[in-house]
Amino acid sequence: MANQEQWTSKIGFILAAAGSAIGLGAIWKFPYMAGTNGGGIFLLLFILFTLLIGTPILIAEFIIGRNAQKDAVSAYRQIAPKKPWFLIGYGGVIASLILLSFYSVVGGWILSYLVRSFSGSLSGLSQTEYNGLFNDIISSPTETILAQFAFMILTILVVQGGVQKGIEKASKYMMPALFVLFVVLLIRSVTLDGAMEGVKFFLQPDLASLSKETVLLALGQAFFALSVGISVMVTYASYLSKAEDIAKSAFSVVALNIFISLLAGLVIFPAVFAFGFDPASGPGLVFVVLPAVFNEMAFGTLFMAIFFILLLFATLTSAFSILEIMVAVMTKNDTKKRKKASWISGLSVFVVGIPSALSFGVLSDVKIFGKTIFDLADFLTSNIALPLGAMLISIFVGYQMKRFEVQKELELGTASTGKFFKVWYFLIRYVAPIGILFILLSSLGII
Repeated sequence: MANQEQWTSKIGFILAAAGSAIGLGAIWKFPYMAGTNGGGIFLLLFILFTLLIGTPILIAEFIIGRNAQKDAVSAYRQIAPKKPWFLIGYGGVIASLILLSFYSVVGGWILSYLVRSFSGSLSGLSQTEYNGLFNDIISSPTETILAQFAFMILTILVVQGGVQKGIEKASKYMMPALFVLFVVLLIRSVTLDGAMEGVKFFLQPDLASLSKETVLLALGQAFFALSVGISVMVTYASYLSKAEDIAKSAFSVVALNIFISLLAGLVIFPAVFAFGFDPASGPGLVFVVLPAVFNEMAFGTLFMAIFFILLLFATLTSAFSILEIMVAVMTKNDTKKRKKASWISGLSVFVVGIPSALSFGVLSDVKIFGKTIFDLADFLTSNIALPLGAMLISIFVGYQMKRFEVQKELELGTASTGKFFKVWYFLIRYVAPIGILFILLSSLGII
């Protein structure tokens, strides 16, 4: 424990944890999921499921990490010695490697767009030309691999600096900057002529859009939005002081995540409606439709650059946390090994991610179970590894750990009366596992 790092402050931990949660899921995936699933009704379900399912699991990961104050593998070993629960930690490491391997590819796309936004080459194109540009970027072997490599180098350079001087310091600058940039874009978006139709679409629930698919997709989005399921938050919480209130920290992270998702919707949908574009444009909403929207605005080139800077910050803060779980397991809290472990882990991610980077170009004809390599990596992590890991974590805390130890850890640093614990304990034992089971069965096409 002599070399165990810790966050320098509660706000540093919250910003880093929020940065982990606020990534492509909140700014890229959430808007297009809401756009294709009824807008307001999807938002309402997302918030409900985030509070009832996502938050209890987030708290559970905080409890495991802070209780053991060790990396994801060692934490389970310490709490449940001589039992195979430590496999959850190894599963998280493998899932993180695969997840970051394709996540970094998208990070590379963002870098490509950011460079183009500064050069001015994103200006003056039609939506058809933006669509063609996107296809050109993702199918270019040289550009996708170089951009992915650059994204991973940025991630490695921060993570090698350690918890305090690397991740926490970067998050303290990036997260406030992200909020400021979002507010600038929000003001511009909602003041456009016709923007209120977009606000109405996003904030006003339409029960006619309610369906079984909408419910399941909102449940999945709420679950994945908080970075739970692969023990990333176990790792982050292992650096947390015993004096901190876990529940308050968790709700702060959840509140920031919901707030950013709201901001993302209020930036994107008013602008999309104001210029007559389709809100149900799917995954291309950010890379194809939004550039076309910005192109129609006064000072659109500037706002486009601001948006891609914002998206890069959000993507990087998530990448830090995913790489950190691998580094923590390799170093076992020995800070002397951090630099070497960061480079080995980061470059391994890059190599594993090369096939995903080529999935839309030279390897586009390679299909496994009917999916491209990129889509398969996405499916294995998002639809199987994360929900399975989260279910095992909820079972571990709800049934393997002793109830009094769980309650003691949760109530450290707080004057809780125990009522909150009873509600949370019910959710983690019964509600969360059932919700996750629905996600798994839905992902596998069983329901």
